[in-house]
Amino acid sequence: MLKSEASRTIANEFDIMQPTLSLVMENIEKVIVGKRQVIKLLLTAMLAEGHILLDDVPGVGKTTLAKALAASLDLSYSRIQFTPDLLPTDITGVSIYNPAQAQFVFQPGPVFAHLILADEINRTSPRTQSALLEVMEECQVTVDGQRQLLARPFVVVATENPIEYEGTFPLPESQLDRFLFRIQLGYPTPEEETEMLQRLESSHPLSNLKPVVGLADLLALIDQVPKIHVSASIRRYIAQLAQRTREHNKIYLGMSPRATIALQRSAQAWAVLHGRTFVVPEDVRFLAPLVLSHRLIPRGGSRHDTRLLVQEVLDDILMHLPLGESDGRSR
Repeated sequence: MLKSEASRTIANEFDIMQPTLSLVMENIEKVIVGKRQVIKLLLTAMLAEGHILLDDVPGVGKTTLAKALAASLDLSYSRIQFTPDLLPTDITGVSIYNPAQAQFVFQPGPVFAHLILADEINRTSPRTQSALLEVMEECQVTVDGQRQLLARPFVVVATENPIEYEGTFPLPESQLDRFLFRIQLGYPTPEEETEMLQRLESSHPLSNLKPVVGLADLLALIDQVPKIHVSASIRRYIAQLAQRTREHNKIYLGMSPRATIALQRSAQAWAVLHGRTFVVPEDVRFLAPLVLSHRLIPRGGSRHDTRLLVQEVLDDILMHLPLGESDGRSR
């Protein structure tokens, strides 16, 4: 197939997909009021098969958002409440001896689902947190030397409270680097909160939420993401951004190669969500803070003001790094 014919084929497929993606967003908005941008970012992460860290105060709808996403896409859903006494096998599963079969049989843990809500992930020990490292990177679990593959798509939505640090175990950099985005929901406006109260007057809308996209259709959407064109200049822009973070005098730990791959893949997924067959530089600029804010470590400063320092550095780098070409279609 010629390049132009392939482009037309992808464009036609996107014309079909756009109403589907709009249906998913509208369905989630039956439960979550006024968070269209956050919903779009979660769908972007789902299309990119990336994991999400919801870093916000309690009670703003983090769990409800994850449940609504799973229900709208007809995904299997599992919730793990992370506590100090949680063991790695409580997440991944364990082999139990079966006398009838005279052998050990693997009993899958709650991680064997399409969407995992890792609630208060920073409240469990580093040993238990590390049980997710292989799972999040390779979509598999190794128990007693046997590899157990997880079904696609596999996405971890983890939550943590940025205010409370008592009894918590901060996530190590190697684990933070496995999250595609760190997102905050924020408080609703008075108008949004009023509408929320009206919806909850008699029953919770989540209990009546129905799927609008099946698993096969979702996988078809996911498979389109790698086909999105990324021009040579945009690839250079991402590489230059990575280099600037590694050389900046206020940054101790810059972007990893995994972060550059994550930024490109999320930009491709963002383009799919917006009905484009190519990435534009503005996609990268918009997504860069969400992809990088939890990955960069600044020099000096307490853990309370780390986020502000990183944001200032990112703003400075993005302001002085030329965008390059304005259209991602050319090579």
